[in-house]
Amino acid sequence: MSLRTLLRVVAATLPLAVVPDWAAAQMPASPPEPTAKADAQMGTVLAALAKLGPKPLEALSAADARRQPSAADAVLQVRQDNGEAGPQPMPPVGRVTSDTVPGPGGIRVPVRVYTPPGDGPFPAVVYFHGGGWVVATLDTYDPSCRALCKMVGAVVVSVDYRRAPENKFPAAPEDCYAATQHVIANPAAFGVDPARVAVVGESAGGNLATVVCLMAKERGGRMPIHQSLVYPITNYGFDTPSYQANANAKPLSKPAMRWFFANYLTSPADGGNKLVSPMRASDADLKGLPPATVVTAEIDPLMSDGQLYADKLKAAGVDVSYRHFTGVTHEFFGMAGVVDKAKDAEQFVADRLAASFKAGK
Repeated sequence: MSLRTLLRVVAATLPLAVVPDWAAAQMPASPPEPTAKADAQMGTVLAALAKLGPKPLEALSAADARRQPSAADAVLQVRQDNGEAGPQPMPPVGRVTSDTVPGPGGIRVPVRVYTPPGDGPFPAVVYFHGGGWVVATLDTYDPSCRALCKMVGAVVVSVDYRRAPENKFPAAPEDCYAATQHVIANPAAFGVDPARVAVVGESAGGNLATVVCLMAKERGGRMPIHQSLVYPITNYGFDTPSYQANANAKPLSKPAMRWFFANYLTSPADGGNKLVSPMRASDADLKGLPPATVVTAEIDPLMSDGQLYADKLKAAGVDVSYRHFTGVTHEFFGMAGVVDKAKDAEQFVADRLAASFKAGK
């Protein structure tokens, strides 16, 4: 019998008070069940995702992971289960076009441009999608872009940055920085006001949004007027309270985050770079960055990443609006068609963007 098994037997037969501290330390805790905290609407989406049968990302190649059912697919499944045909209704926008912008080293970076009805110049949002720098596409995050275009009355430029592992760090931030600087430097091409350009991102995109601001400061580029970070990745580290509490959460888990970083980084040493881990930036690096909106979700290994980074930005003198949403998981932001708290989160982000745009006139 192993020591661990013996300790379990002893613990089961003795009152808790007489189990020695050294023995208790050897006994693994029961794995938490974070999804039990999901509210009814979020629980319905999680059940739909389970019905689709995605495999754990950490067991897959990047190519196979990109073919897995996603949270966006689960939303479609909920609608189907409710007898609603077709995808969730999308907020109407004036027009949607595809283009490319100059990227690093002479490449062209594809973008999708959402323009509100009416005449510009409009404020602009340069948007970076999630997917751990590895999976997801512009289509996956189309609902978020349409919502922001409609709610803020802004042109949204969604950036199709290069993904890992084919293009490891720093390809994604370089693409996103180049796209942001291009929009600000060429406002007439997008019908926007160059003094009112913000960056927004979800998850890995939230990481890229704040990293673009760090790059603008470091390189003397044009600084966005606002940064909206929705459950952002802010550190290469897996020991925060939310990583512990939500290690086996869905749709994002601690093993999945390790897998994303393994695909994104050339080596673990890259994790110490502030352009991977903005939590490791100094106060001097962060001082002078634009006002930030930070959104976190309760059932998410990245919850502490967002909360701690919001605190760090505040300590550096950055104006931060932070809101934490209970009962929902990572990826909830784009689920407004079936999750009411997603509508609340979108409105919170939209209101903060609108306030920054008004102040920038």
